[in-house]
Amino acid sequence: MNKERSARSLPGIPVVIVLIAATTLTTLAIIWYCVAVIVPVIEDVDLATILPLIVLLLVLTAAIAGFFGLTPVHPNEARALVLFGRYNGTIRAQGFHWVNPFSLRRRISVRVRNFETSKLKVNDSTGNPIEIAAIVVWKVTDTAEALFEVDDYENFVQVQAESALRNLATTHPYDSHTDGAVALRSNPLEIADELRGEIQDRLEQAGVQVIEARISHLAYAPEIANAMLRRQQANAVIAARSRIVEGAVGMVEMALEQLSAKQVVELDEERKAQMVSNLLVVLCSEHETQPVVNTGTLYA
Repeated sequence: MNKERSARSLPGIPVVIVLIAATTLTTLAIIWYCVAVIVPVIEDVDLATILPLIVLLLVLTAAIAGFFGLTPVHPNEARALVLFGRYNGTIRAQGFHWVNPFSLRRRISVRVRNFETSKLKVNDSTGNPIEIAAIVVWKVTDTAEALFEVDDYENFVQVQAESALRNLATTHPYDSHTDGAVALRSNPLEIADELRGEIQDRLEQAGVQVIEARISHLAYAPEIANAMLRRQQANAVIAARSRIVEGAVGMVEMALEQLSAKQVVELDEERKAQMVSNLLVVLCSEHETQPVVNTGTLYA
């Protein structure tokens, strides 16, 4: 398995100065040698005479080829070097570098990136069809693994993220109806942590770090959305009714206690039951109640 390591490089600016000087001096030397040596004996040129010119031409060719080794590295960018089919290290330091001109330099971004998965239609752990999507924030931490261990690391990240999201959705219910159960809608922080961990496990061999993963879209599938909406509304009504009844009982209890403590009126058990019934009707009714004024005695 390929692991990232630092590549050897030289500072680019000094190398440029050397290459420019070598190119200029070699060009002048070739011109001078041709004019001063070869032209006067052009008819009797032999190998010994032309050999220095060949050497100068080779030096000029090497100097020109050296310019192809100049490599800029931008911020949050890396260059992976491949020389004759062999991984030769990675340059991460930003700036101007010079490397072997015959090496292949593959640019790879190490910036933080994010994407949103497509909306997946899956069944949750209770069998209800749901639509789910997630946002994944990630970056490359090992350039060698990202380039050489997987075919296309960007596509690999997207495919594995969707696979992990699909698996997560099938192991949790959309909503929890029991205490302690982790649900997709009710426990976003726990679900986000679990999703990030599962995606990270799948991307370990690709040299990628998952920084964050969270659900961006969650809904019941259209074919059951209306039925589930009615169920949610029923649950909300039941919860609201329970809260209202709980509060009404407390208010009735407080009223009876204060009437008894302040000796405002003495009520027998039958009249207490009637008063409790009237107060509960007033407090729990959805509409305004109409009072009935009793003009007789309390026991009439």
